[in-house]
Amino acid sequence: MKKFDKERLLLAVAGPVIALVVAVALTSVVLIASGKNPIEPYTLMFEQAGYSDIQVLIINQASMYYIAALAVAIGFRMNLFNIGVDGQYQLAAMMAAVVGAHVALPAVLQVPLLILTAACTGAFWSGIAGVLKVTRGVSEVVATIMLNAIATSVIAYLWLPSVFGVKVGNNNTTGEMDKSGWVPGFNMGDAGEIYGLVVLAVLLGIGYWVVLNRTRFGFDLRASGASETAAAASGVNPKRMVLTAMLVSGGLAGLAGLPILLGDSHTYSLNFPTGIGFLGIGIALLGRNSPTGIAFAALLWAWLDKASPELDYNGYDKEIAVIMQGLIVLSVVVSYEAVREWGLRRQQRRVGAELAAGHVLGASTGTTDNNTSKEVAGR
Repeated sequence: MKKFDKERLLLAVAGPVIALVVAVALTSVVLIASGKNPIEPYTLMFEQAGYSDIQVLIINQASMYYIAALAVAIGFRMNLFNIGVDGQYQLAAMMAAVVGAHVALPAVLQVPLLILTAACTGAFWSGIAGVLKVTRGVSEVVATIMLNAIATSVIAYLWLPSVFGVKVGNNNTTGEMDKSGWVPGFNMGDAGEIYGLVVLAVLLGIGYWVVLNRTRFGFDLRASGASETAAAASGVNPKRMVLTAMLVSGGLAGLAGLPILLGDSHTYSLNFPTGIGFLGIGIALLGRNSPTGIAFAALLWAWLDKASPELDYNGYDKEIAVIMQGLIVLSVVVSYEAVREWGLRRQQRRVGAELAAGHVLGASTGTTDNNTSKEVAGR
């Protein structure tokens, strides 16, 4: 491996490692300050990861986190902060549940219809923010935050019995979806069942890498994110790229709720998971917008979620895991900036050394040429 490649790998790994070490250290300080054992909580959570049923729960949860983080990462590649992933995926899940409850097609058509419904709903909702940005200059952060609140109100309206709502006790639901839209999972025996749409998460990760690194669109996206001016000079339309990135980000966000919707709950209700879009931001940051890095970060987040309930039974607050997640996000920001500065300094020193070496070589060559010229003149 070349020296330059080794340095790039070191810089890519250093940020997440530093963030995790700092987060663990600070969480331990919190535990010590509260009079608790700073080691035992981690031991308990690691033990939980060894149980097959917890492993199934971790994989299922990570699949949703992964898709949400990919949606955030697409925006990050364009220097866009799509903070509306949560509203986009919830509204998309509800619309898919409504369609699934009122349309009954063969499974070979029903499942693609539900996936398309979710993707289009998410893309439409994020596209509103994209249009506002390219036409009126409205910050996508402000627009997507407001759209999150509007999505909550739209969902509350759609839950009305006079619209699409079906009351089940005290729970608001959209009614059970037709069975042709259920996606069977992978039976792991007593451990439970892995969602069938975990495969979708894997395919999306592969597609994300291929599109960004092997297509013209991916190049334009990365170029526009690095410098809109330079991208425009090379023929890329910055406004079109902003709108396209928001549409793609929203489309991915719309798929984040499908693994559990089509694989387990089969209805959208008050019990449907929330907050996945916001967690996707931290996961995308920790994974450095890389499909592989995001996969490990999603598994880490899911492990913290699913292993932390055991802490309650051993005298520890399960909120320790939430504290650790928050500290990881803070540590990621700080560590990445520190690693970036360190990388710039190393690059500057390397360039300085190369320039100095070139100057010495040039001076040496110049002296030899002068001596040769004198000999010729003497003859």
